[in-house]
Amino acid sequence: MMAVTSACKDGGTKVQLDNGKYVRYTPEQVEALERLYHDCPKPSSLRRQQLIRECPILSNIEPKQIKVWFQNRRCREKQRKEASRLQGVNRKLTAMNKLLMEENDRLQKQVSQLVYENSFFRQQSQNATLATTDNSCESVVTSGQPHLTPQRPPRDASPAGLLSIAEETLTEFLSKATGTAVEWVQMPGMKPGPDSIGIIAISHGCTGIASRACGLVGLEPTRVAEILKDRPSWFRDCRAVDILNAMSTGNGGTIELLYMQLYAPTTLAPARDFWLLRYTSVMEDGSLVVCERSLNNTQNGPSMPPVQHFVRAEMLPSGYLIRPCEGGGSIIHIVDHIDLEPWSVPEVIRPLYESSTLLAQKTTMAALRQLRQISLEVSQPTVTGWGRRPAALRALSQRLSKGFNEAVNGFTDEGWSMLDSDGIDDVTVLVNSSPSKLTGVNFHYTNGFSSVSNAVLCAKASMLLQNVPPAILLRFLREHRSEWADSGIDAYSAAAIKASPCSVPVSRAGNFGGQVILPLAHTIEHEEFMEVIRLENIGHYREDMIMPADIFLLQLCSGVDENAIGTCAELIFAPIDASFSDDAPLLPSGFRIIPLDSKVDSSSPNRTLDLASTLEVGPSGNRISGECSRHSGSAKSVMTIAFQFAFEMHLQENVAAMARQYVRSIISSVQRVALALSPSHLGSHPGLRPPPGTPEAQTLARWICQSYRFFLGVELLKPVSEGSESILKTLWHHSDALMCCSLKPLPVFTFANQAGLDMLETTLVALQDITLEKIFDDNGRKTLFSELPQIMQQGFACLQGGICLSSMGRPVSYERAVAWKVLNEEENAHCICFMFVNWSFV
Repeated sequence: MMAVTSACKDGGTKVQLDNGKYVRYTPEQVEALERLYHDCPKPSSLRRQQLIRECPILSNIEPKQIKVWFQNRRCREKQRKEASRLQGVNRKLTAMNKLLMEENDRLQKQVSQLVYENSFFRQQSQNATLATTDNSCESVVTSGQPHLTPQRPPRDASPAGLLSIAEETLTEFLSKATGTAVEWVQMPGMKPGPDSIGIIAISHGCTGIASRACGLVGLEPTRVAEILKDRPSWFRDCRAVDILNAMSTGNGGTIELLYMQLYAPTTLAPARDFWLLRYTSVMEDGSLVVCERSLNNTQNGPSMPPVQHFVRAEMLPSGYLIRPCEGGGSIIHIVDHIDLEPWSVPEVIRPLYESSTLLAQKTTMAALRQLRQISLEVSQPTVTGWGRRPAALRALSQRLSKGFNEAVNGFTDEGWSMLDSDGIDDVTVLVNSSPSKLTGVNFHYTNGFSSVSNAVLCAKASMLLQNVPPAILLRFLREHRSEWADSGIDAYSAAAIKASPCSVPVSRAGNFGGQVILPLAHTIEHEEFMEVIRLENIGHYREDMIMPADIFLLQLCSGVDENAIGTCAELIFAPIDASFSDDAPLLPSGFRIIPLDSKVDSSSPNRTLDLASTLEVGPSGNRISGECSRHSGSAKSVMTIAFQFAFEMHLQENVAAMARQYVRSIISSVQRVALALSPSHLGSHPGLRPPPGTPEAQTLARWICQSYRFFLGVELLKPVSEGSESILKTLWHHSDALMCCSLKPLPVFTFANQAGLDMLETTLVALQDITLEKIFDDNGRKTLFSELPQIMQQGFACLQGGICLSSMGRPVSYERAVAWKVLNEEENAHCICFMFVNWSFV
């Protein structure tokens, strides 16, 4: 048989045979083959023969030669793609290297300045020591400061006065972005590199809070500036930005006067607003600069009167420096520097307003992520779930987030009014009957019901969480909806039908379907996704008929990475129709958990408290009272809950009572779950006993140990004092994961010790919803089912190490596993116990 050798680099116009000769193709034949290649780059043998028959110009070419031509063509295509990829990586590394060199130069200047200031202050300290007898020693120390900030000269609202403020803002912003005006330290957990989001830093020891980022984006500078100036499109805490005036400057720049409002993150503090000057200009080197600062009375510029329900915050010189990058794209420097007036919020949540890390996560990095996400969508346009492009899905996620923020804040200018309390102030209830909300909107659902609602009710509350990571709690709330949700309320929210005696929501096996069927294109380096979940077999009793139906929820989940520093975790959802449109009304509800990064904990450990009952407001401000004043070293976070319901106005009293009770039941459920998920909820409190301390659990612990000794001939536990209670306690704290499952065709877990619950990332209550096969992959299930007969006959089996999954879907590795049959007092099989040795999350 004749051998054929391909030649990839000579254009594919010739094929070398084994006799050293080349078969050359005419330009017409190459053109025909190229057309065929675009239709089918890897044709089969039959397809190649068909091509020769259908294309007369190729009739003198053998099928084997056609095969080699296609091999060469695919080889060249691969080489071109790889070369293009390497060129892109090289450009990115070159730009990143330039960025790191600039950052290194800035740090060198900062070090030199700190060394100088240290030497200066040491000298001043020595002079002060020598001048202790001088009553004016304070003036001696302060008069020699190397950098005195002069009092700003008064200005006016004329174009010249505004330009003077703008130029000063530009200078101060650049000194922060590329200079040493602020001492920047690398943000914990953020390491710069070619695949990172950028170089992220936070301020140390400056007025207010500040964060800074440097990064690369694949968009032109003008497009970058356009996106960043549209702050409400990417900054989810931004309610609105109004441009009240704009003017052009003689140097080609633009000055704008802006009024901006930010949502409050919790129900415990008022929202913030800003009165800003924004200056956009082009520098001599071609860089584009957009910088902003607050206008205040000291500058004698134009003023904005205070706005009711808002606290006027201050933005110190901040902005964006955008430089064109060689080969396309931009290098961007971002500085956010604000003073959120933390004095105006309760002391317990002040860390939210004093955290540069939180500012970096929610604002600075959000800007970089938005730019990189849009750049990715431009370079790789795709259509994702339900035929929607990523931009449309981002718009949906933005609507969910904005709707939740509106519910949490409840602004009066949007039509919200507060209902009187029922005597307990833990839950706040608001009603909105404005025409712009829901009046006259008809909902049509797949169950055939339609309804007209003319008002919306929101029940909301905030609570303090102790010693439970926000990401872990949020994942539990997402994966175990049945632990806190009432399927009847879900049905009511979805159908928005009348809450009257002849029309009562009824739950029929309200199972939670958590399959992700509508994924949102993930934001770069950010664990956020959107999904549609299905609540199965939820029905309504109407006209003496029970009509089961599936309820669909559009759900946004973010902050599930427990290793991220200072991340806000959110679970926001809204009922939808199975074929909802992009402009369909959404009533978002859900949870927001924000870590309070404080070294001083104001609450006792192992407790979940409602903040509304622990804060006393008086003439002196807010203070912590009672038990909450004790110091503790545990981590804490604040959770905000808000649920919205559409209803008809004449049912307001009934719906309000239902909403209050529902949110209180959720608070109770979250308290229980948070306590169970707390790493120190056992053993850290002397009066706290293990949850399974019932006689049945004590008996089961004794059976487990006796059966292990009977079948394997060794003791499971080290010698303990007599008594079932001691055995249970020792078993509960055993280092290996122990879990029992029922003897059913589909085994279900019935008991686990603390290590077993940690491994499965669940609680004793939710444990019984997990089947044995659910935690193993395909290979693990095959091995398990092959060993089950041996366990029942021999009494035990040893399983090789492998990988299984927690209830949260996280992979868990284990060195080995032992399974044995647990016998009761009559020596009948009661269950099977598994012990996973040396397990850890992968």
